[in-house]
Amino acid sequence: MSITETTIEQTGDQGVSAERAAEIAAAAKAVFGWDPLRPGIERAVSSVLDGRDVLAVMPTGYGKSAVYQLAGALRPGLVVVVSPLIALQADQVASLRDRPDAGPAALVNSSVGEKAIREAWEAVDDGSLRYLFVAPERFADEEVVERLTAARPALFVVDEAHCVSSWGHDFRPDYLRLGEVVERLGRPPVLALTATGSRPVREEILDRLGMGDARVLTHGFDRPNIHLAVRRHESEDAKAAAVIDDVAELSKPGLLYVATRKATEVFAEQLRARGVRAEPYHGGLPAKRRRGLSADFHEGRIDVVVATSAFGMGIDKADVRFVVHAAITESLDEYYQEVGRAGRDGEPAAAKLHYREEDLGLRKFFGATAPKKGELRRFAAALVAEQDLKAVAGSLGISGRRATSLAHLLADAGAVELEGDGVRLLERDPERAAAAALEAAEGRQRIDESRLAMMREYAETRACRRQAVLGYFGDATAGPCGNCDTCDSGSAYRIAETRDVVDDAAVPFPVDATVRHSEWGDGRVMKVEEDRITVFFESEGYRTLSLAVVEEHSLLTRTDRPDGGA
Repeated sequence: MSITETTIEQTGDQGVSAERAAEIAAAAKAVFGWDPLRPGIERAVSSVLDGRDVLAVMPTGYGKSAVYQLAGALRPGLVVVVSPLIALQADQVASLRDRPDAGPAALVNSSVGEKAIREAWEAVDDGSLRYLFVAPERFADEEVVERLTAARPALFVVDEAHCVSSWGHDFRPDYLRLGEVVERLGRPPVLALTATGSRPVREEILDRLGMGDARVLTHGFDRPNIHLAVRRHESEDAKAAAVIDDVAELSKPGLLYVATRKATEVFAEQLRARGVRAEPYHGGLPAKRRRGLSADFHEGRIDVVVATSAFGMGIDKADVRFVVHAAITESLDEYYQEVGRAGRDGEPAAAKLHYREEDLGLRKFFGATAPKKGELRRFAAALVAEQDLKAVAGSLGISGRRATSLAHLLADAGAVELEGDGVRLLERDPERAAAAALEAAEGRQRIDESRLAMMREYAETRACRRQAVLGYFGDATAGPCGNCDTCDSGSAYRIAETRDVVDDAAVPFPVDATVRHSEWGDGRVMKVEEDRITVFFESEGYRTLSLAVVEEHSLLTRTDRPDGGA
């Protein structure tokens, strides 16, 4: 079931009984020292305790982990937490161990030794463990699934749930097996947590995790204390100089995001020459070095981290005063999540994107990852002889991660079904399997390109920048925000004044309407402007359509109205 059939609620705490509210508040204060809880947390905990699936979409740093921690403290049974971040897992376990009344916690990932892993599983087996943190790749091990099946978890938590969505900005193939895992565990309630939630991403999370009767709770994507701005440049040299000037002059601490590993080194060196305590951070650094840099930043020994997107999920520093981007991101989802790391203390903060149109070409280059048909055909042929993915990877001389990615493409195309470490063949002809998987890969690439187009629209708009980004997430505002560069210049207000204000009933294709295009199939209206609309199509991604052309050629029909009319 998709969001089309599921209620999306702003996360007030209405509907929670007084008795339940008192129970949750008492545990929050006594066990964790939280008083009061942030809006929406109580509603999410109550829903989980009622046995409901919950998708909680809440900002970075909001404290989403409180939902499963309180649920675990209030009800018996094992809470399984799936997270891609080893460092964050360790922090959560340490935090729970500091609160013994919450219940025992352990983790199973590559950072801990065999003895600790053995003790964790023994505690799972004898029922004494309350929270088990697991990296998603662990579910490729059949023994892990079998032991958890025997344990009958009371709650299955998917942290950073946008990683399950091919439309999200941080898609990870290891997440795709989680829906099957949930079923094998006896279908415990599922709690999916994410800080990034455009409507297509939410829909795919629900679909991939089989959350058919989920309560979808969202809370305030608007971060009104963060000033949003974009500065356009004609040359790369001028842009680089402006970035250095900005970062050197802004109040510290802050984050500078760049596109490449090399750029982290170059910008950090130039900032140090300006007297800024800056250090580069990227995924190619040794794990110990990355952990040290994170600790130095959190403890104030570094003013600025110059990073690729590898420095991201799990950052817990409230006083970040700015987030500057030296290059455009591949989507508004990614951009706004990174921006959300600023000003989490509620004090004024700045977010500035330095934009050059030519940067879009670089992002398209990075995004061009669709496999060749020959690679898919060889992989499909190898699966006919051997269905174990590790064995196939070895025979073809490719990494296990690449084999998993190709297997998921074949699964998306209906050519195979994933089963633990292997697959079950549904299409034995390698040529047909490869063709279907290539079509699926090309569809995903079209969606990536459309997301980049939405990022370009944000960078180039003269309307209110906050309205543009919040509209993308389905969180419309009444008027210009007053705290972005287009509001500062007055262009946002001039544009707002020229737009007709009409009743929703008079709009042929209002926001959230489901529609069908004569060529692109089913879609959902994401944004409505005076003369055009933006629609997300499952097969094509985001498309902006002229209302005049739509009307002239009868391109769209409403599918959420009994008469199907416009």
